[in-house]
Amino acid sequence: MGLRRGSTAAAAGLRRRRKKSGAGATGGAGNSISPNIVLVMSIGFIAFVAVLHVVGKLYLVPREAGRS
Repeated sequence: MGLRRGSTAAAAGLRRRRKKSGAGATGGAGNSISPNIVLVMSIGFIAFVAVLHVVGKLYLVPREAGRS
């Protein structure tokens, strides 16, 4: 009997633990974001940085002293 009571308590603990883990590591239900959104935002950020580099090379380089 004692073994059976312990096993049901362990099973109940596992059920509780399984339900809690669905919210993620942050703990908030509203903090979840789709992996597709993360991918699009990452690619957009990389493209933005690349454009800034190109603009910096084209327009912000000091001109040579001999040219007007």
